[in-house]
Formats: sequence, structure tokens, C-alpha cells
Amino acid sequence: MASHIILPKEEEAALGVAVEEDHDSPAAPGYQHQQGPPVAKALPFSATCVRISRDSYPNLRALRNASAMSLPDDDAAYAKLEEGDYGYLLDDVPHFTDYLSDLPTFPNPLQDHPAYSTVKQYFVNADDTVPEKVVVQKDSPRGVHFRRAGPRQRVYFESEDVKACIVTCGGLCPGLNTVIRELVCGLSHMYNVNDIFGIQNGYKGFYSSNYLPMTPKSVNDIHKRGGTVLGTSRGGHDTKKIVDNIQDRGINQVYIIGGDGTQKGAYEIYKEIRRRGLKVAVAGVPKTIDNDIAVIDKSFGFDSAVEEAQRAIDAAHVEASSAENGIGLVKLMGRYSGFIAMYATLASRDVDCCLIPESPFYLEGEGGLFEYIEKRLKENNHMVIVVAEGAGQDLIAKSIAAADQIDASGNKLLLDVGLWLTHKIKDYCKNKKMEMTIKYIDPTYMIRAIPSNASDNVYCTLLAHSAIHGAMAGYSFTVGMVNGRHAYIPFHRVTSTRNKVKITDRMWARLLSSTNQPSFLSQKDIDAAREADKLASKSPVPVNTKEHGENAKKPANGEK
Repeated sequence: MASHIILPKEEEAALGVAVEEDHDSPAAPGYQHQQGPPVAKALPFSATCVRISRDSYPNLRALRNASAMSLPDDDAAYAKLEEGDYGYLLDDVPHFTDYLSDLPTFPNPLQDHPAYSTVKQYFVNADDTVPEKVVVQKDSPRGVHFRRAGPRQRVYFESEDVKACIVTCGGLCPGLNTVIRELVCGLSHMYNVNDIFGIQNGYKGFYSSNYLPMTPKSVNDIHKRGGTVLGTSRGGHDTKKIVDNIQDRGINQVYIIGGDGTQKGAYEIYKEIRRRGLKVAVAGVPKTIDNDIAVIDKSFGFDSAVEEAQRAIDAAHVEASSAENGIGLVKLMGRYSGFIAMYATLASRDVDCCLIPESPFYLEGEGGLFEYIEKRLKENNHMVIVVAEGAGQDLIAKSIAAADQIDASGNKLLLDVGLWLTHKIKDYCKNKKMEMTIKYIDPTYMIRAIPSNASDNVYCTLLAHSAIHGAMAGYSFTVGMVNGRHAYIPFHRVTSTRNKVKITDRMWARLLSSTNQPSFLSQKDIDAAREADKLASKSPVPVNTKEHGENAKKPANGEK
């Protein structure tokens, strides 16, 4: 495996390596790189966006073996790490200059844009990075950082040469049309790009459909509608066919909107593009209504989904409170992660029990769900239960014989936990000779089909613009917000793991306090969850150990 280590300029010179200026952007007005010897005292670290200079860190080999995580050889070949003093590590994204040489650069058209003329500093400095973690102690290492998103002073495309395409894949999510609109309008209005095309019906549209020309006028009102105007589908990913069509049509910027499976596909497309030596930027915009994309703060559409889930919970509460021993049962989306169920429960305050995939539960016996239901009905005469679709799948499998099946995206098809739980509760109350009325509400497709709300619209705009700036600067990446700042994240970091609710975290404790439900956990479960959190908190980053591999000594930010 290859090791990608950036040497300080003085070390490069000592090794006979030619030293050139940053390709990204010269020092912005009012900012100068540090000169002279590095400071001896460790710098305090509290900002969410930190400016660093490679000249300040002469000991860049100090953290070569700082990580225990390993990647497959195929992925490790594309990992790019830049190391610095005080435990600093930049997990960088691929750039054209990693595999193409002597590429010309051009002034960013934004420098002449009237809308940006009042901005004090509208170009992101080459050394701006965003930390993955911001809660540290005074002696903590600075930790893993990602390249900050935003416009660069030099770009790798002239506006008239850009041919961009946009594709949406996977399930629906609030905000898809907003992202499409802002990609089209941003390319056109900020960078004067005229050739923008939509790929219809997911990945298969690259090779089975005509490309759809898109203009700011044609997408003007689409953000007011749910779904995606381009259509979507699961599966259909054929890397060779897709890249063949990208090459044949002269596309040089590909914007891919979709979940972790879609981002894996984007990564494969990038790797094939690189193998062929094509000057094509691949920008992924992560999309999942479940909010289970790793690294990023949250995915677009999540706020809208939680807001819409409130309507279903409100309806369940009205139904339950209007009947004697009434139960309102609401099933929400959440295949592997219960974020929608958790946040909707916390926002509602009408929910008596929330069940999610991360927290196992049981039905019968002391401390079980049935005992809690009986207790709650005696105390309050009604109750509301919220269950994520991925909860209790192991319990259902024990009572219903069903063959494992998967959808076109490779996801396991889930059994209907809401319907199963409804029948189980009915049977229990019948055996106990308890009068009870239960109403089951499944708003799944209503929630994901709505247009995005105001906050998600703004978030979608920022994601789209950040993706455009990165592609114009020659990077390939997944874009996302990390600790409140937009960053470019390597594909493998958002596809290797899932973001899940931590049941040992204070947020889950707040929920238990709000609902007064039992945790359903044994001490063994709690210990196992804490151990899993400890392993996850180490935030391993792949480090390649071979000294002179494909990426050795190439600057991580893509300079020549």
C-alpha cells in the first residue's frame, strides 16, 4: 500500500524535490503564511475551522502509524494523508494533479462577480481545514481534519469548456429538487456554465436514456415540489457503461446525489475515471432521510422529515386520547438508524415509548414492553408508541419464517414491525382480557415525498454550491457539513460505516427521561454499547505504510 505524506518545503528541498507554490490559491489579502522556525509551545485548539501552514510543521512523519484502520488495497491506493505537528492529520480528497500533469489553471470567475464584490475574503485559503472533532482537552492532539469547502482562487476549468451532469439515485428525500436547482443555477450564475444535463432515472440513465438539458429557467420552481424531476431508481450501476458514456459525451463534471450505496458507486466511477486518465471531477452530495451517513453533522431533508413526522404523531395522540385504553402506534423510517424516531419523539413530548434499531427490546416478562404498556394504560388511559422500521427485526424473525430478501440496492427487505407489533399488542390485551383500541399509522411515503422546509432549502443550497466550487477546483469528493463547516470528505470515509444513535449518549438519555420508558437493556447490553462507542471514538483513518507508492510525496492538496 502506498503512503501519501506531504513533506515541508525545506524537507522537499533537502531531498531534491522541486518546490512550487500552492495550486489552490495564493495567500488571501491580509493573510501571510508563517515564516521562520515553528513555535515550540503547543497551540490551543478550539476553532471549528483552522488555518494551518505546511511551513509551520517540520515533523510530518510523526503520526505515520497513528491509525489502526486498514483499507482494501484498491481503496488504500487513493488515500491521501497530510500530517503535522501537535497530532494534526489531514484526510484529504483526490485531485486532478494526483494523476494528470501540466494542467493549466484559470482565474476564478467569481473574482469579477458583482454579487461577491462586497465579500471581505471570498476565496478559501489552500490550507483551511475543518476538524472532525471539536471537543478536546488542552493536551489533546489536534486530530483528523478535512479540506474546507468553498471557492478557490484558481480553477481547473474554463467556463465554456464545462459539461456537467446531475443524477439522483436511491429513495426519495425532501430537498432533492432543491439540490438539483441550486446545482444548475450555481453553475450558470456563478461560473457561467451553459452545458448542464440531467441524467434520468438513476445510474442506469447514463446508458439507457437521453440526457436532459437543464437551464436556470427550466428548474426555477422545482424546489417547491417533492421528489426529483430527474427520476430515480435503485441499482443499475455498471461502472464501465457509465464511464464509457461520460467519456463519449465529453462530460467533465459529474454531480451524484444519493445515499451511502450511491456514494460507493460514485467512488467506483471516480476510480475508473482515474484509471483512464480522464479530466473529470466527481462530486457526491450525500442523501439519506435516515441521517445515517457517517462523518457529516446531518443529511439534507432530515429536518423536514422530523417536522412531517410530527403530524403523524399528533394524529396518533388524538386517536389514542379519544378512546378508552387507546394506543396510537406510528412507524417511522429508520432501517439501521433511529434518528427520525428519536428526534420526532423528543420534539413531540406526546410519545410514551420509542423503539429504534440500535436499542434492542423484548415483549414479555419483567421490564418488557407489554408490562410497560399495561402500566401506562392504567396510569394515563392512553399511550403513543413510535417505532423505527428497522427495530425489532430479530424478534419478528423468531415468530415469522421469512427468507432473507434484498432490494436492487442490496438492502435487506424489512418485515413490517408496525403491523407485527400491532397484532402482538392486540393478542396480549386479549389474553389479559383488557379492553383496548389501537390505531396503526404508517406515514413513511408521505414523509419522504414532501418538499423541503426552509432550513433544509438553505442547507441544500450550501451543499450544492460547495460541490460546484470543489469540482471547479479539480477535486473529487463527498461534500458535507462537519461541525458546522462545509468540507470535502473522501468517499471511503462516508461509505465505510454508518451513523447510528448512541444509546450511551446523553441524547438517548433525554429521550428515556421524556418518555419514562424502560431502557430494555441488560448490563451486558450497556457494556457492549459502551465498548462499541469507545472503538468508534478513536476515529481511525487509513494509513498506508509503503514509503514509495503511487501517492508518495505528492502534495495532498493537489499542487504540482
